[in-house]
Amino acid sequence: MTRPASGAVVTGAGRGLGRQIAALLVERGHTVLVTDLDEAAARAAAEELGPNAIPRALDVRDAAAVDAARDTLLTHADRLDVWVNNAGVLVSGPAWTQAPDTRRLMLEVNALGTINGTVSAIDAMRAGSGGHIVNIVSLAGITAVPGEAVYAASKHAAIGFSLSTLADLRLAGVKDIDISCVCPDGIWTPMLYDKLEDPAAALSFSGKLLQPEEVVAAVGQVLDRPRPVTTVPGWRGIQARLADVIPQLGLRAAPVVVAQGRRAQKRLLARALRDHEVS
Repeated sequence: MTRPASGAVVTGAGRGLGRQIAALLVERGHTVLVTDLDEAAARAAAEELGPNAIPRALDVRDAAAVDAARDTLLTHADRLDVWVNNAGVLVSGPAWTQAPDTRRLMLEVNALGTINGTVSAIDAMRAGSGGHIVNIVSLAGITAVPGEAVYAASKHAAIGFSLSTLADLRLAGVKDIDISCVCPDGIWTPMLYDKLEDPAAALSFSGKLLQPEEVVAAVGQVLDRPRPVTTVPGWRGIQARLADVIPQLGLRAAPVVVAQGRRAQKRLLARALRDHEVS
């Protein structure tokens, strides 16, 4: 029996966006290592995705475990073509209200986890025939995010690392490895399900909440045509970049945008309560 040639790894793939990205890669013919901190979730997702999906528990903060996951994938496929760093943690609130362990968790999962996955993938891709690393970042990696300061810090770190590493690859003469950052607005996934009554998370609700399939479509587009940074939706990316270029403008607009997000939270919460009563 011939082994599949093409392999992929997706972190945080037990549910939500990560699971749907894994499904996209299976559909594209890859053998996909479905990883998640929750081993049961990874196993359930892989079972749903079929024989070309392999489950594995993974804590992305552990570099040795990340390398071991990569090596597991390479026992099932001839090469690593795609690595998607999707695992993430969001705990809202001003930084001074959060415990040190909470701040560390976000920085380690969102930033160090992305670094570990990217470096591990590069090692395999340089030894093989190149590949594509897709880092799921956030609009929080581009601009200030009131109520999510440490999360934003971790995402700024992720995008800064990704772009700098891409530049290092090109300076080293490596042209067959791409790194693409996908920066979505708020996505209606488990990460936000419990944030409807959390005023500190209001900014995540200030735009039109994305459905996971919209972000999956963006991932598919960058896989076909690599781009260093893709914002979803594009118009929110323009707003975020403008607020970053002119910080005073972003800070002055923050109360208005936060109020807009809180109104959206209230509408969604009222709808959820109505749906619960009907069911």
